[in-house]
Amino acid sequence: MNPDHISLHNKQFASYLPAAQLAAAVREVGTRLNHDYAGQTLLFVVVLNGSFMFAADLLKHISLPCEVCFIRVASYQGTSSTGQVQEVLGLTEELAGRHVVIVEDIVDTGHTMHQLLGQLSQHQPASLEVATLFLKPECLQHELSIRYVGLRIPNDFIVGYGLDYDGLGRNYPDVYKAV
Repeated sequence: MNPDHISLHNKQFASYLPAAQLAAAVREVGTRLNHDYAGQTLLFVVVLNGSFMFAADLLKHISLPCEVCFIRVASYQGTSSTGQVQEVLGLTEELAGRHVVIVEDIVDTGHTMHQLLGQLSQHQPASLEVATLFLKPECLQHELSIRYVGLRIPNDFIVGYGLDYDGLGRNYPDVYKAV
């Protein structure tokens, strides 16, 4: 059983989205990808650290041939985006002519996705899409077309299911929001 409230560093968080609801959203994203890319081979580019749980669960629902690689970017400090995206761990796979899906835990301001889409499109993939578990539409500061969204949520700061607050909280199977 998961607690109704958790405390991380100096913040309190209340239960927000249960694991069952997250699992259903992940399954739906996987179903859509399987349908849209039937007969294709996908390359999933997983953005670390936050999307590791989403990616692991999403790939269990992918019935297509696929490859997985990882990239690490940083744009958060504490509970807010710095607006600066730094690539920490680079991409080594060839993207030209391939169907590429960026797997992200959450898109809020869109800074990270805007930069990644720009960088990866220069490698001339056959297609380039984003699969995100969470989208905060009211926070977007860039015009982005994201086809694969698990859940649209308001501008709450959330932790759990891979998302953290200064390193803590990733391990919870449910999602909690700051109170």
